[in-house]
Amino acid sequence: MSGSYLDSKKILMVVAQEGFRDEEFFEPLDLFEDMGISITIASKTTDDATGALGGTVKPDVPIDKVIISDFDAIVISGGSGSRKLLWPDKKLQKLVADAFEHEKIVAAICVSPVILARAGVLEGKKATVFKDPACIKELEKGGAIYEDADVIVTDNIITARDPASAEKFGEAVIEALGSL
Repeated sequence: MSGSYLDSKKILMVVAQEGFRDEEFFEPLDLFEDMGISITIASKTTDDATGALGGTVKPDVPIDKVIISDFDAIVISGGSGSRKLLWPDKKLQKLVADAFEHEKIVAAICVSPVILARAGVLEGKKATVFKDPACIKELEKGGAIYEDADVIVTDNIITARDPASAEKFGEAVIEALGSL
């Protein structure tokens, strides 16, 4: 759908190097590409990243080399790899905080909204996360108001619960990009 009103938009998609949740990455990616949105994929390194269900993607850039001002949105996929590899990543937390400060769209699905909480961008905001006590606790520790919902949009922040929410999540990001 080249020529779309979104074809000048740029999204940074972040995946764990291993164990990202395939649906939470590929379903939004397909929607974004269908709208003509430019996608850059980031992970710890540019070595192939492998999903929990076996999908692979070659990241374009390491997280520590990303210039967030080049993008309109940052979208972080979930999966068990996120908990292990992305939750503790201080550089990713700084990217999220910088994106939020510059009023870019900040979006995360499944266990990854914890990264937003750790980046300090969910204070006093409604958000959702994978329905797991440790995830909910992390969200609340970051000042979020947890709600059990498929997708929650609060200002420029989008959070989604699980793989079943992946398509709605992608659609919410597209809608938010359209209003930038």
